[in-house]
Amino acid sequence: MAGNADRQLTMAITAAGGPEVLRPRLEPMPQCGPQQVLIEVSAAGVNRHDVNQRRRGPDAHHSDIPGLEVAGRIVALGANVSRCKLGDNVCALIDGGGYASYAVADEALTLPVPAGMTMTEASALPEALFTTWHNFFNVARLQAGERVLIHGGTSGVGSVAIQLLSAFGHEVYATCGTDEKCAMARSLGARDAFNYRTDDFARRALDATGQRGVDVILDMAGAGHAGANIVALARRGRIVHLSPGGGAEMHFPLRALMQKEGVVTGSLLRPLPLGEKAVIAAALADKVWSRLGTQIRPVISCTLPLAQAAQAHQRLEAGDVAGKIVLLPQS
Repeated sequence: MAGNADRQLTMAITAAGGPEVLRPRLEPMPQCGPQQVLIEVSAAGVNRHDVNQRRRGPDAHHSDIPGLEVAGRIVALGANVSRCKLGDNVCALIDGGGYASYAVADEALTLPVPAGMTMTEASALPEALFTTWHNFFNVARLQAGERVLIHGGTSGVGSVAIQLLSAFGHEVYATCGTDEKCAMARSLGARDAFNYRTDDFARRALDATGQRGVDVILDMAGAGHAGANIVALARRGRIVHLSPGGGAEMHFPLRALMQKEGVVTGSLLRPLPLGEKAVIAAALADKVWSRLGTQIRPVISCTLPLAQAAQAHQRLEAGDVAGKIVLLPQS
């Protein structure tokens, strides 16, 4: 897709509904704020959040253009930008607007494309890395030597989280929806992976940990695993939810949670204040960026032209995706 000097083509949410409500739309070129950069987008990651936003439809608080992560070249700078330079190849966590040829990003949430990585790979990093770091280290306060269980081990977040936490020395377990995905999770560094459709993953997790259980569970499947999560949890363990599951209500035996002194919580990344996201970005730059391309590499399921954003959403909703779908605006 291409635009002209002051307009660009985007894929926008035109109504609440299925993938078909994503339509091409001509939009004004985005303008940098004082501490923002303008990125010519080479690649944009597709996330479950984009699907949920599309289902809800346009609202007054967010851009009608979905997309929370991009990679590309900086082509304009805000007046107060000091670290980034014109021409830098970067990836960034953004507050919408990624399904486009150009997007603005706060300088504080903009990081260099890791050495040896393509733009496509870099575009699949920000949302997964920010989500992993925030939920495990800020929300769950993961400590050295603790064990974790990740539901959706081959999702965009899960596939990166397995690698990152394994690189940091944690014993990682995962659940997946097929035996093939379980094998993939193990190849990424999971100590073991369980097919949640055919296995009793809670019993398997207890057996794998000598009946101790796991210290932190990351659950992006709504409330479907609520009771089994408590069974799999270690004493004083924490369960962190990433998805509200369409407003699902959670049910589990309260006594079982109390006996373990467990914590059930969750988080939403997008509404975090910019200052908190900037702290996460700084931690990633300091502790994770040097591991990218060697110990940690995103899994790319497929790439599609930006005009095929609806097809990307269809594939994600079908549940057959392992890793990240990436859109290519310049195709």
